[in-house]
Amino acid sequence: MTTAKNNYVRYGTVAMSFHWIIAILIITNVVLGVWFVGVMAPKDAMRRAVVGWHESIGITVLILSILRLGWRLMNPIPKLPSDFSPMKRMLARGTHYLLYALMIIVPFLGWAFASAPARPLMIYGQVFPKLWFMTGVTDPVALRAMVGPYVQGHIVLGFGLFALAVAHICAAVFYHYMIRKDQILQRMIPGTEVSPVGIDHPAT
Repeated sequence: MTTAKNNYVRYGTVAMSFHWIIAILIITNVVLGVWFVGVMAPKDAMRRAVVGWHESIGITVLILSILRLGWRLMNPIPKLPSDFSPMKRMLARGTHYLLYALMIIVPFLGWAFASAPARPLMIYGQVFPKLWFMTGVTDPVALRAMVGPYVQGHIVLGFGLFALAVAHICAAVFYHYMIRKDQILQRMIPGTEVSPVGIDHPAT
């Protein structure tokens, strides 16, 4: 039976909700970002609306990721299969830590350079606070120099996050579900049964 909190066998409903909602939002935002940067014309009438949705979803991902990290710190995560080698354990945990870091860093960088323009930062149609260290610069040359590293970091790390997420999905589906059949995937899917056989016990 799935509970709100994690146990040593599977994730709870809170962690699963965070996981799937954030995953859907990240995929949506990558699509929106590629659309307005690579497809839409600069003067397209819809561009401002698409950018607004991208910014709104990005802030949502940032907030949910911080909440998810807080929940993760308060709840032991399920144990890895007992036959995992030290290298596999390091790779699995390292991937999770990197995903957490990028889910916070990427939208934070976006928030930073979205704070620079003189226009209000609108999130879901409401004025949202700007980062104070990115405001007050009016000279166009200085403004471009200031926001440039944030923009580049947001784009590069954003694609890095997307690539890591795809690798994470492939590992769960192909390696764990199809090859090892070790129920790693099922522990994050609501309504599935997960056996404790072959899993380290107890959770720590």
